[in-house]
Amino acid sequence: MKNLGTIDHTSRLSLSAEQMKRLVESDRFEKFITFIIILNAITLGLETIHSLPHLVFRFLEYLDTIFLGIFVVEILLKFRVYQISYFKDAWRVFDFVIVLIACVPASGPFSVLRSLRILRTLRMISVVPSLKKVVNGLMEAIPGLGAVTVIICLLFYVGSVMATKLFGMDFPAWFGTIGASAYSLFQIMTLESWSMGIVRPVMDRFPYAWLFFLPFILITTFTMLNLFIAVIVNAMQAETDANAAERAEQGIKERELIFEELKKINTKIDQMQNKD
Repeated sequence: MKNLGTIDHTSRLSLSAEQMKRLVESDRFEKFITFIIILNAITLGLETIHSLPHLVFRFLEYLDTIFLGIFVVEILLKFRVYQISYFKDAWRVFDFVIVLIACVPASGPFSVLRSLRILRTLRMISVVPSLKKVVNGLMEAIPGLGAVTVIICLLFYVGSVMATKLFGMDFPAWFGTIGASAYSLFQIMTLESWSMGIVRPVMDRFPYAWLFFLPFILITTFTMLNLFIAVIVNAMQAETDANAAERAEQGIKERELIFEELKKINTKIDQMQNKD
């Protein structure tokens, strides 16, 4: 009898864990957490309006505490469901770190952490699949972006040395050092006041300076930056294709399970007919 009681107790525990797993993975639960994150972001934004009455500020702080409590309960539920495997998912670790930062007392030497509460809004990325897909694509693009960044740095270094030697004596504020030249070239690359602000004054002293600046703009602004976009788009397309392949594979497995169940049902029907 004791063994039967232990088995029954274990089955109730496993059922409870299964129900909890269905809860934290349900669409309603995710939508509820998303709604709370949006409300929390709104309340944190309202706290920046200093003209609000003091009672309103106290109410907003009270709401913020409630929201934090909901996030903590969510983390505890998921940790209860997934246990050690909770930390194997990068997005769950991201949520854990964000909530952990919010739990640090924002007083005394940690008062600066009070402004970091807004980081909780970033949890929208982990609960909205479309946002998660974009971030995954960006993460996949990092190796390619690193190669493009190295090329741009080389171009900037070469251009900075050339600009310093060519224009440094006459325009020390813009091209007096490699650092100043790199900053000026960065301004030119972003096309921010590049013509009237820098290039035309330089061309008044050096009429053929456009032979240096125009190729630099064409290479860095219109070529290299488009390479950034191309790498990101390619990575996001690869992420989309991978998700589509995963969904297709999951659909195949589900159909195979259905077929297996149908075969078992047909076998039972045949057995019952044979008995008759």
